[in-house]
Amino acid sequence: MSRRAPPRTFTVLDKTELTPNMLRITLGGEAMNDFPADQPSAYVKLHLTDPTRERPLLRTYTIRAQRPDSVDIDFVRHSDDGPAARWAEHAQAGDTIDLSGPGPKKRVDASADWVLLVGDMTALPAVSANLEQLPEDTRGHAVIEVLDESDIQTLTAPAQVDLHWVINPQPGENSDTLYNAVCALDWLEGRAAIWCACEFQAMRRLRQYFKQDRDVAREDMYISSYWQHGANEESHKQAKSEDAERAG
Repeated sequence: MSRRAPPRTFTVLDKTELTPNMLRITLGGEAMNDFPADQPSAYVKLHLTDPTRERPLLRTYTIRAQRPDSVDIDFVRHSDDGPAARWAEHAQAGDTIDLSGPGPKKRVDASADWVLLVGDMTALPAVSANLEQLPEDTRGHAVIEVLDESDIQTLTAPAQVDLHWVINPQPGENSDTLYNAVCALDWLEGRAAIWCACEFQAMRRLRQYFKQDRDVAREDMYISSYWQHGANEESHKQAKSEDAERAG
């Protein structure tokens, strides 16, 4: 995503409560006239106004779905009431917001013998978009952590990709839940393609498991932290940079 490209101004078209802890905001308007096609799983930067700052706050979100005239972005209702979640709660049809992007799409490698997708609720839109793009004969697993059983969504996935829903009402405080669920899976034969995104500490544990315990090659893994418990996006970005340097 070019930093020089000016943001597009989108209009809020609709707001839907998908589950008790997730909202969907549908955005459209003239910004869609030159918005690239086929961007589900790509990311955008929301420009959030803050009266205490000269420049807007930038927050990263995934395009969940796209139509010729609109895109959907899903928001987790965070207990810490972050700026993006707060904006989504109060958004009304007709409101506008600037978005930069889209950035690169992060898709799992469907050419592998089998796939493993892992994510918490912040990654659920990207996991969902990935599952929809997979060939019908794809084999594998998707492990998805949600806050409550009521947050389980109906997803479109190949018949041979098993969906495993994990309940964790305290993500970040308890990073064992997602890790333990992944470790309990039957590891299939052949080359695995890993797609994993979650909280920072959980990501680090899972990365170590994939690399050391399962000997997954770096080129067969996309693994990222989408947030960090107790940190805002700016400090999380710094932690990710330092972690990447250490990991090599």
